[in-house]
Amino acid sequence: MTTRTPQVKSIRALARGLEVLQLLQTSGALTLADLHRLSGIPKASLLRILKTLMEHGLAWQRMADNAYVASFTLTELAARMDRESELVEAASPILARLSEQVQWPSVLAVPRLTHMEVIETNASRARIDSIPLGPVGFQVNMLRSASGRAWLSACEDPIRDATLNRLRQSRRPGDRFAHSPDYIDRLLTETRSQGFALRDPDFGGDFDAGRATVDDKRDSLAVAIRLGNHCPGAINITWTKRAFTRDKAVATFADAVRQAASDVALRLTGSSAP
Repeated sequence: MTTRTPQVKSIRALARGLEVLQLLQTSGALTLADLHRLSGIPKASLLRILKTLMEHGLAWQRMADNAYVASFTLTELAARMDRESELVEAASPILARLSEQVQWPSVLAVPRLTHMEVIETNASRARIDSIPLGPVGFQVNMLRSASGRAWLSACEDPIRDATLNRLRQSRRPGDRFAHSPDYIDRLLTETRSQGFALRDPDFGGDFDAGRATVDDKRDSLAVAIRLGNHCPGAINITWTKRAFTRDKAVATFADAVRQAASDVALRLTGSSAP
């Protein structure tokens, strides 16, 4: 049977908008006359496109010469994607090795303002695959998960303060502990003294609900990846509570996860062989 490609028309207005954005990105700054000359798009249409781009934070207009410039946020987004691609490339073989060593699955998670996000997992490689993790893009609670706690305890002070401030503005039930200084202090103190983070005992995997409502019957341990004072993310390991008590799991897994996080940092700084 042959596969038929749906016959649909492209969106001309969108194509024009993307063309203008690409011109701004490649040229640095362009006046309305420049854009008209390079694109052939009528000036009236260009003004509507530029207004739309500016309303969405994708472009801005310079006062000095009224030239239009692509927003720095696009450059910053591209840079962030490059940094995360580098992080995943460095971490993937180490996560593969970790899964062979400890058998239980792990994830690599990075901060996203008010939560952590999974960007890589060795769950498909782990010998014990009855507890799939992820998938990539999965959002993890910042204050109650092991990964979030590990990152929050290791990141720079201004970033931590900004993150906690964002969390205090959240209306999600799972973020409510951001309003408790005692909870935050205890979280940071325990994680730093241990050298690794553990889940909140009441965290059963659901972003907002406690174990009484949603219980995945798992536990997790995580270690931050440290690049000097910078912390790009954290590596965790997850196991079933019926297989290990928390103390036994810490004794079994903590050193391996610490080593994995250290090895990722070494690869990122170019201080070790691949």
